[in-house]
Amino acid sequence: MAEREEKAVSPGTPELGAGWTAGGVTDKIAGVVLGRGGPWTRGWHAHWRWRSALLISFGGVLTLLAASTWLFMRGVGLFGVNIPVAWGFALGNFVWWIGIGHAGTFISAILLLLRQRWRTSINRYAEAMTLFAAGIAGLFPIFHLGRPWFAYWLLPYPNRMELWPQWRSPLVWDIFAISTYLLVSLLFWYVGLIPDLASLRDKAASRGKRLGYGILALGWRGDARHWRHYETAYLLLAGLATPLVVSVHTVVALDFSIGNTPGYHSTIFPPYFVAGALFSGFAMVITLAIPLRHYFRLHDFITLRHLELAAKVMLACSLFVAYGYASEIFTAYYSGDTYEIHMTQDRFTGMYAPVYWAYMFCNVVVPQLLWWRRARRNVPTLLAVSLLVNAGMWMERFVIVVQSLHADYLPSAWDVFLPSVWDWVFLLSSIALFVWLFLMFIRYLPMISMAEMRGLVQETAEEAKP
Repeated sequence: MAEREEKAVSPGTPELGAGWTAGGVTDKIAGVVLGRGGPWTRGWHAHWRWRSALLISFGGVLTLLAASTWLFMRGVGLFGVNIPVAWGFALGNFVWWIGIGHAGTFISAILLLLRQRWRTSINRYAEAMTLFAAGIAGLFPIFHLGRPWFAYWLLPYPNRMELWPQWRSPLVWDIFAISTYLLVSLLFWYVGLIPDLASLRDKAASRGKRLGYGILALGWRGDARHWRHYETAYLLLAGLATPLVVSVHTVVALDFSIGNTPGYHSTIFPPYFVAGALFSGFAMVITLAIPLRHYFRLHDFITLRHLELAAKVMLACSLFVAYGYASEIFTAYYSGDTYEIHMTQDRFTGMYAPVYWAYMFCNVVVPQLLWWRRARRNVPTLLAVSLLVNAGMWMERFVIVVQSLHADYLPSAWDVFLPSVWDWVFLLSSIALFVWLFLMFIRYLPMISMAEMRGLVQETAEEAKP
């Protein structure tokens, strides 16, 4: 157990509020998990806010299970898909959730390698967000397979009839991309948790909690040898995770780019999708950070500086995304391709034009508020911008998937996609599943890294010495 240091941190550090000691940081963060972190967290089992949110979200989880069962019984005809719009909400939701999961790996891996200390306050719950979002994303291709009980056919399993997967199929690429991303992200998240699990083991009052956290802590004692191996493994995993930030959503972009459908066949998609993924991911980080710092009184840990820096990254990603939108329009007209020009004009004035202009407003116009420092440091403004960006990025994926398909080469095959009730049920219940998983995470695991925060306290104390 970490002993409380006598010397407090000097005031004025931008990464942490003034007056904290290493022991005080551990007590505060561990107290949230163990139910001793103040009036909001005292008595988790009886607290009405957490219980209400958990019950509502769990109702959504049960709805998702029931809807999935009914889908497997009745088939994909429950969705609003038709010919030529063979993919609807399912593919759009898949790309949206994968994008949300991107910021966690970016914050944890790349910012760690760049030695950015501001990641310390937000990396833990961003990593958890990555795991939950990527796991939920992986469900939607299975929902839309038609025969989901044969989903294992996508895996390269050996069999006597040599029924190998179709390696040119984007679904097979997605299996490799998502599984690799999930595995490395899970390892990176768990390795970072080990010192904190040992702290919870030492501070837990009940024998059951001490046993549970002790098993998960893998015998961590905080020896110099343990720290040396831990830091080596953490850096190696960060190096492995860094290419995944680019590779995973590039693979998702290639799902579209390999097709000849107007609106899909574009070489700008890989970098454009990666920028859009970071855009929506950082928007979700801000969306989660603001309620966490408010309800758990974490203003000294998740400061306005952290929110401002995340807002700056979101603004930069917005400019990249806007460049991608402009490139799409320019390329369509410059190419002289009749079909590409028609697809672009249909986005401007066609059936789905309101959705197109809505996401242009959310993703391009609204983030320009973040040029002003006052807006970046205004919490309600940041929350509103992040929510609009999340909505706008979902609408963008909807337009890419649906609008590009509904009017392609043959006018005789054109049709309008109208989402069914089940499309909305799966979208909303997947959000409920994400909320439920996140609520369980903040209940049983530290949402901020205690070990890294203690290291930040000690570094700041050393820098403050004359």
